Amino acid sequence: MVKTLSEINCSGRKVLLRCDFNVPVKDSVVGDDTRIREALPTIKELLDGGAAVILMSHLGRPKGAPDPALSLKPVAERLSELLGKKVIFCPETSGEVASRMASELSPGEVMVLENLRFTSKEKENDPGFASELASLGDLFVQDAFGTVHREHASMVGVPSLLESAAGRLLEKEIKYLSRGLEPEHPMVLVLGGAKIETKIGVIEFMLDRADIIIIGGGMAYTLLKEKGHSIGRSLFDAENVETARRIIKKAEEKGVDLVLPVDYIVSDSVDSPRSIDKTQGADIPDELMGVDIGEKTRELFDSKIRQTRTVVLNGPMGVFEISEFSEGTKAVLKSIAGATAAGASTIAGGGDTVAAINGLGFSREDFTHVSTGGGASLKFLEGRELPGIKVLG
Repeated sequence: MVKTLSEINCSGRKVLLRCDFNVPVKDSVVGDDTRIREALPTIKELLDGGAAVILMSHLGRPKGAPDPALSLKPVAERLSELLGKKVIFCPETSGEVASRMASELSPGEVMVLENLRFTSKEKENDPGFASELASLGDLFVQDAFGTVHREHASMVGVPSLLESAAGRLLEKEIKYLSRGLEPEHPMVLVLGGAKIETKIGVIEFMLDRADIIIIGGGMAYTLLKEKGHSIGRSLFDAENVETARRIIKKAEEKGVDLVLPVDYIVSDSVDSPRSIDKTQGADIPDELMGVDIGEKTRELFDSKIRQTRTVVLNGPMGVFEISEFSEGTKAVLKSIAGATAAGASTIAGGGDTVAAINGLGFSREDFTHVSTGGGASLKFLEGRELPGIKVLG
């Protein structure tokens, strides 16, 4: 188990806090501050403990060079509003200016460094860059769960040089996602999204843990075709047909209830639909494509979800961004919220999943835990040892 904030003394010390502030910013305004809010408990606890806090994060993909559109300055400004106190912004990540500003920081003060990815040394895990960052503080706290699967300088280089601990967000992520690895039974894994490829590891790992695996969204069509159904012009992952075959066979061998859609909402187009119809079964006409799960499928999925004690969700059931194609995803979220209310442990993860929760009228309180990490939560649920967590051990 990793060391936590409860096990370190930060009074009078400078703490380098790695956060995940990779948030949408447009015209210098933060569009969704969820990830900033998630970091507040750790930041406040450190400040209350008498620390000076230096925040590090990346934003977007600036290709190893400064990009004004991806500056963390708007993030620092939004954080200042949320904390109700001044947040200093450092226009550099390392170097003389950063060193001077860090040395002048007093207990109770907060500073945000510029985007770590404004240099390629961050993603390269450059030892010199890690050393420069580490020289700014006395302690390192890891709270960027969304990036713990990356071997970057701020994620593994810095904590190897300083006394380190997990922040409250990382601690919470580990606690709740671990319930998916050692679940209370019956346990259901609900997967959606576009391609099987990104979820192969989770499916295969969970075949030894889940009692039921529900698959919807675009990734279901390849499995349906393998089972002999017509999928029309729906998304088909030709490169992973063998994988689909293997998943079906393994589920049968292990006695796992693999549940696929039994009907669909179909359309002639995703971008500019001229027709929207529903199928009577799982077969889709040649000229149409599946864009959402149908009413019978929603009822089937609901009946499976309601009988479980642990639910893990990753991915939407259809093209939820378009209101006409969002009802299936909404129905599944409602079923899981009902399971939460009935006392089940419900864990949701993935960028599209969080977007669906936020956009379809649900809140984080409808779930036991909503993960801030997309790729990281998937890797965790594959049972993998993640570099950003391993280095803290």
